Amino acid sequence: MQEPKPRPPADAGEMLGHPKGLYLLFGTEMWERLSYYGMRGIFVFYLTSASTAAVFGWDRLSDTELQSKALSYLGWYAMLVYLTPIIGGWMADNKWGQRRCIIFGGVLMMLGQFSLGFPHAWLPDGSEITMLWLGLALLIVGNGFLKPNISTMVGDLYDEGDHRRDTAFTIFYMGINLGSILGYLVIGWIGEKVNYQLAFFVAGLGMLLGLLLQVTQARRYLGEIGIQPSAKLGPTSNIEDKRQPLTPEERDRIRVILILGVFTVIFWAGFEQAAGSMNLFAKYNTDLHILGWEIPASWLQMVNPLFIIILAPLIASIWVGLGDREPTSPGKFSMGLIFLGLGFVSMCGAALQIGDSETLKASIWWLVFAYIFHTVGELCLSPIGLSMVTKLSPLRYLSLMMGLWFAFIGIANKGAAEIGKLVGESGPLATFGGVAIAAIGAGILLFLLRDRLVDWMHGAEEEHTEITSATREEIGITADHEGAPRRHFGE
Repeated sequence: MQEPKPRPPADAGEMLGHPKGLYLLFGTEMWERLSYYGMRGIFVFYLTSASTAAVFGWDRLSDTELQSKALSYLGWYAMLVYLTPIIGGWMADNKWGQRRCIIFGGVLMMLGQFSLGFPHAWLPDGSEITMLWLGLALLIVGNGFLKPNISTMVGDLYDEGDHRRDTAFTIFYMGINLGSILGYLVIGWIGEKVNYQLAFFVAGLGMLLGLLLQVTQARRYLGEIGIQPSAKLGPTSNIEDKRQPLTPEERDRIRVILILGVFTVIFWAGFEQAAGSMNLFAKYNTDLHILGWEIPASWLQMVNPLFIIILAPLIASIWVGLGDREPTSPGKFSMGLIFLGLGFVSMCGAALQIGDSETLKASIWWLVFAYIFHTVGELCLSPIGLSMVTKLSPLRYLSLMMGLWFAFIGIANKGAAEIGKLVGESGPLATFGGVAIAAIGAGILLFLLRDRLVDWMHGAEEEHTEITSATREEIGITADHEGAPRRHFGE
């Protein structure tokens, strides 16, 4: 008989109908996301600033070359951030447990931010670029240990079948979005209006606050949850099942995942222009004055999490209200791509407004509408993709397929950087127009393929089968607003 998972102590109590441990995890994640998104929002601005270029020896580069280099750094960083959680998830499941991984990852992320924020004047000449690489490496590895593990602990607060679990993840999800909004708001303002390195230091302080919450309050509110590796608590895997060949039905379903994975790369390669080319366009080519005050360019990235909070319940209710007319997963994917394309049509409007002028600035509303369209596209595609992978993957390969889905998103982030470089080479109109055509074209193609893909799903769409709560607890699948799967990796 399987040994039950340890529960938090009975005297931990509840608040607003949920275990108090939920709000501890909410706070930890909020501070961590403030740190992560705050840094991400200003990273390319930091690398392209005149002072940074002079310190790194990049001052002889043209503006186009400098922006291309900054986007390249962002692309490698964003790709690796999405790949290292595979290692962190495995370590938590098989060696350390979630709590130790979260502390370890948080410490590395804090030190990474402090490394980026270490004043250049205090460093020996020539070592500044080394400190940059050190900071990025610490952030990448630290994120890999923290990101996949904290949300899995949310599910562990509840017994199997507890109806409060879905609501708990909704509350936790709000912590993610609140942290990202605060990150753009606070870190973005400090970076653009005061000093970029000070902003990184403040982001590190945000991570420190999240760590202090965990270190001082975890035992009280989480009990024994997350201390033992999941592999020691869950049922032993049936190795013989993994050696069985795939059935024709399973092969078809995996084919659907791989095909939609290609379209996922297209979507995120466009969507992630937010931190790169669209961010640079906002800073250097957009009129950021509102009521006589110039807002930081990074604040525009708050539009996405704000409208995630506003629109997510609305879109979820639309799917429910459609009943039998609800689009299939490939149909929703195609809608996501088309909305992404419409966002870049709005960016084409901004590019047309400034033309070839070096002095004209585009209206801020072009970018606001672009981000809103992208958010709607994200809500049509991101959660649907995760649900689809859980429905179609053979259970014995579920972690592998989720890891592959994660890799698709990482590859897309690197592709986003390469696309962003084209803005400097071909101009914003040609680049944004090309992305719009590619996204809308991909959406139409997928719409035409949707019936064939549904056939290859072999009834998964019609049945709307869901993973049982027991299976969810075993594999620990949830998602955040980035579309990043969070799960245990020990099957």
